[in-house]
Amino acid sequence: MQFRFLTSVAVFIGSYVPLAAILLVQDVNYTAVGYHVCWPLRDHTPKCAIPPILSIFVLIVSLLCLLLTIVALERVRTKRQIVVKTHRYIPSELISYTLPYIVTLIAIGYDDMGKLVGLLLFMGWMFAIVYKSGQLILNPVLVVFGWRLYELEYTHAGGSETFAARALVKGLIKSGVQYEQASLQDVLVIRPGN
Repeated sequence: MQFRFLTSVAVFIGSYVPLAAILLVQDVNYTAVGYHVCWPLRDHTPKCAIPPILSIFVLIVSLLCLLLTIVALERVRTKRQIVVKTHRYIPSELISYTLPYIVTLIAIGYDDMGKLVGLLLFMGWMFAIVYKSGQLILNPVLVVFGWRLYELEYTHAGGSETFAARALVKGLIKSGVQYEQASLQDVLVIRPGN
């Protein structure tokens, strides 16, 4: 199963909630925290401040995309029964997905158009790479919501041939137990069996 293109874009954007929050925090004028909001926004009277509207908008959009990702994962229909033979938790795989990019992009703000265009170009390339590689669903923010990535060997229920795959599981997984699975890009989504 593949996500539709717009859903894929939303999943990708949702994985960058931490970056959006960092950019918002960097965009706040802390010397004007006690000031009232300038209204109309072009008003520049003393003791008023224009809020970082673009930063707030980007954070809200990325949070909505993360919510869409979580809902999409919850609604994936599991189709096949599998029995997990062996499993290994992969804690660093999810974190390694975005940590280098967050660190690299920390100095970028919305006020420098050249850097903003560069950020958008970089994010566009990142999306294309992650989308084409089938690794889009490996969203590191999902760890916060209880999703874990495993490398596992399994058989289909009633079968004997062993397969290897990476799987996203909400919670913990045990060997020798039957689960329901669905493929989402190149990653299995696994739920407890009936």
